[in-house]
Amino acid sequence: MRLRQIEVFHAIIQAGTISGAARLLNVSQPNVSRVLNHTEQQLGFTLFDRSSKGLVMTKEGQQLLPEVEQLTRHLQSITALTESMRTEKEQTIRIGAAHACAHMVVAPTLVEYRQQQPDVHVDLVTEHFAALQQAVLNNELDVALVFGQYVPRSLFAEPLFQADMVAILPKEMTPPASVSLDWLSQHNFLMMQENDPLGRILHRAMANAGVKPKNPLYIKTYSVIADMVVSGGGVGVVDLFTAQRYAKDVHIVPIAERLPFELVLVTRRDLPQSRQLLQLKSLFKRCCRQIVPPRIGISPAILRDNAPEPLLVS
Repeated sequence: MRLRQIEVFHAIIQAGTISGAARLLNVSQPNVSRVLNHTEQQLGFTLFDRSSKGLVMTKEGQQLLPEVEQLTRHLQSITALTESMRTEKEQTIRIGAAHACAHMVVAPTLVEYRQQQPDVHVDLVTEHFAALQQAVLNNELDVALVFGQYVPRSLFAEPLFQADMVAILPKEMTPPASVSLDWLSQHNFLMMQENDPLGRILHRAMANAGVKPKNPLYIKTYSVIADMVVSGGGVGVVDLFTAQRYAKDVHIVPIAERLPFELVLVTRRDLPQSRQLLQLKSLFKRCCRQIVPPRIGISPAILRDNAPEPLLVS
């Protein structure tokens, strides 16, 4: 028996009549009769006896009934599961973020977003760029918020925010109006690692300026650099988000040499962005604008309004 034949058989059992089964299946009565007759011809025996009182299940039909009911329950479970999966996918946003972004951009943005969209589930993970990029490629994340660098063509990196990195100095130090890379190199420079997204920018600028730090300490995590500066262990260069997070405990000073960095939103190029995600992206942009500290003389972040528009789905 084919699945359609089983559906008709079960609908007749439920309704008790051909016309009732047709209403359950939302088809015409002749359609149900035709499927039933064709089924009985294929099987070589009848499933129902026709009488003036209606349809009565035959012995063969009764033997089939337990298997048909079990299959029907399985089909209903599959339908419920797919509906749950569809609803969950529509109402869940899976976000990944670099650690520095998570503290100052993602966290406050999600607080506001959950107030506006209380029914949307949000899954958030923090990781380093390579892991986040791979998760987006594997469709394990819908979006990742990271510092800009090269991504494969299958991914779309949309710029959200641009600014320059800044220097952070211990509170007990008298801060100059600005510092140079050479000045930093003379004051226990706590440096980003060279394979880090922002570290590459810093190391390239130092090489171009011919600056070699004395006894540098290379650190992978920006917040650890800031923690060491707070402890008086040296001076460091970090992104604005990390600097602002530690603003009460350090001096934030502009750097003479430009160290531009970019915050990007990484998604899969072949998948459209939902309205929920577009709303969240707008909140990310607004949060970035509010973070730029005007007191250190850095120009407001440049938001690239001419970035290609992503696909939109309802």
